Amino acid sequence: MTPVRRVLVANRGEIALRIIRACRELGLETVAVYSEADRGALHTKAADEAVCIGPAPSKLSYLNPQNILAAALSRGADAVHPGCGYLSEDALFAEMCRAHNLLFIGPPARQLELLGDKVRAKEVMRTAGVPVIPGRGAVSSHAELAEAAEELGYPVLIKATLGGGGIGLRLARDQGELLRGFDEVRAQVRAAFQADGVYLEKYLRPIRHIEVQVLGDSFGSLVHCGERECSLQRRHQKLLEECPSPAVSGPLRASLTAAALKAAEAVGFCGTGTVEFLLDEAGDFYFLEVNPRLQVEHPVTELVYGLDLVREQIRLAAGEPLGYQQGDLLPVGHAIECRINAEDVRTWRPAPGAISRLVVPGGFGVRWDSHVFQGYSVPPFYDSLLGKLIVWGATREEAIARMARALDELILEGLPTTIPFHRATMRHAGFRAGLYSTDSADQWLRETEIVR
Repeated sequence: MTPVRRVLVANRGEIALRIIRACRELGLETVAVYSEADRGALHTKAADEAVCIGPAPSKLSYLNPQNILAAALSRGADAVHPGCGYLSEDALFAEMCRAHNLLFIGPPARQLELLGDKVRAKEVMRTAGVPVIPGRGAVSSHAELAEAAEELGYPVLIKATLGGGGIGLRLARDQGELLRGFDEVRAQVRAAFQADGVYLEKYLRPIRHIEVQVLGDSFGSLVHCGERECSLQRRHQKLLEECPSPAVSGPLRASLTAAALKAAEAVGFCGTGTVEFLLDEAGDFYFLEVNPRLQVEHPVTELVYGLDLVREQIRLAAGEPLGYQQGDLLPVGHAIECRINAEDVRTWRPAPGAISRLVVPGGFGVRWDSHVFQGYSVPPFYDSLLGKLIVWGATREEAIARMARALDELILEGLPTTIPFHRATMRHAGFRAGLYSTDSADQWLRETEIVR
C-alpha cells in the first residue's frame, strides 16, 4: 500500500470541494490549485493551501500538467486527485505523476491509455463478449467513410477516437452531412486533444443512456453499485440522473451489471469508474465506453448504496483491498440529481454572470453540492455547472416529490439557469412515468412554457 498524507486536487468548482471534504474526513491535508480567474474561489479557501497555476484559459492552467506537477512537488504533496474532466483520463499525466513519485488517484496509465482509445476499447469488449454498437473502426478518408456509412445504413454517428462530453460527435443523415461532419470532428478533436482519429457507429433512436458503477482493487476483486439513468441530456451532455433507472429491473439489471463486470474484468480495471451502455426500446443494450474516473453524477449512487465513492477511490488508488463483496452492497431507495447550470434553456447556451441572490434548500434527504455563493461571479472560461441538487426518497415517487419541493425552495438569481427546466420536468407526465430517452429534453422544452 502507498501511504497518503497530502493530496493535491487538480481541479476546480464543486468537484474540487467534494474531494477536499472527503480528504479532510480521512485526515489528509489538501492543496488546491486555481487559475487567475478562480482566485478566491471557494475550493481555494477550503484546502489547507492553495497555489495559482496559470491564467484563466484551461489550457494554461487546469490542463497544464507541468504547472500542476510543479505545484504538487513544491507543496509536498504525495498524491494527485484529478477530479472529473481535465486530466482525469490523461494517461500521460498519470505516468508523469508516477515518474515523480506522486500517487495518481485513478487507474494506472496503461488502463487509461486503452480506455481512452474508444476503437481499441470496443474491440476488447467485443472479444470479451460484451454487446457493442454496430460500427466501423478508425476511418481516415472520405471514400472509406462513405463506404462504411453505406454498409451500416444512415443515419450514423461520426465520433472521435479520443473524445467525450459531446466533443467530437456529429450526426449524419446523408452523405453530405457525413463528409462535412467528418471534417468538423477531425478539426474539433485536433484542437481539443491533438489527435484526429474518427470512427463510425450506427445511430440508434430512441435510446436510453445507462451506466453501471464499478469498483475494483489491485488484487482482482470487482463489484458493482447498480445502474444510473442518464438519458435526460442536451447537446449530448447530461442534465439529470437517477439511481436506479426506472427502465431497468429484474433480469435486465442482472444482465447489465454482469456485462459491466465482464467489461471491467477484460481490462483489469482498478479504481472507481463506470461502464456506459445504450439501451433500446426492445431491451437490448450495447457497450458505449468506460469512464475510468469519478463521475459528476456519483452522488445518486452514494445515496442509494451508502458508499462514499471518493473515499473508496482514494483507498483503492493507495492499494487497499475492497474489503467487501457484492452481497454486502444493498441498494436502498431512490435518488435523483438535477444539474443546475448557468444556461439559457431556450438555446442551452452558457450564461455567465454574477449571482445576486442564493437560497439553498434543506430538509431530510436533500443534498446541495456546489461551489457558488451569493455575490459569486461565474467566469466565462469553464463549464456552466453551478451546483448539483440531489435528493433521496424511499421510492421514486417520494424522490420526485422531494426534488420538486427542493427545486421550489432553490433561489438562484442574477443569471439564467436550468432551474425552470427541472421544475417543469418534475411535473412532466413522461418523466413521472419514467418514459424518456436522450431526445426527451428538447422535446419537453418545446412542449412547456419555459421558453416564453
